[in-house]
Amino acid sequence: MQINVNTDNTITKHQGLDEHVDTVVRASIGRFSEQVTRVDVHLSDENKEKKADGGNHCMLEARLAGVAPIVVHDHANDLHQAINNASGKLARALDSTIGRLHDKHRHTAVPVVGADGVDGDIDPTADKHLTDN
Repeated sequence: MQINVNTDNTITKHQGLDEHVDTVVRASIGRFSEQVTRVDVHLSDENKEKKADGGNHCMLEARLAGVAPIVVHDHANDLHQAINNASGKLARALDSTIGRLHDKHRHTAVPVVGADGVDGDIDPTADKHLTDN
């Protein structure tokens, strides 16, 4: 699983931030590492002020093979809190999505078997004794 960290011009990107994001995301969704090919992390400060707290935004976009990307967002006063919250949301979203996919592939349509034992339409006259008085 590849994790890409992207920041806008209000967030100073440094090695410690990349390591924190990598650690938090892998801890949250590590159990899905075989299904998730890539996670794009987008960090920004909506207040557009580098020194001010508040308005920190974290968007996580997880890519799975054959499925539309799963995207979650979180806002918090602290950037680390926004990353933690978004990671938890992503774990729940992946659990739900992968669970639905697993159920979809596990449950197949049951063929309709007619009274004569052959697949196809059911013959309404096959059990005449049920309708005759």
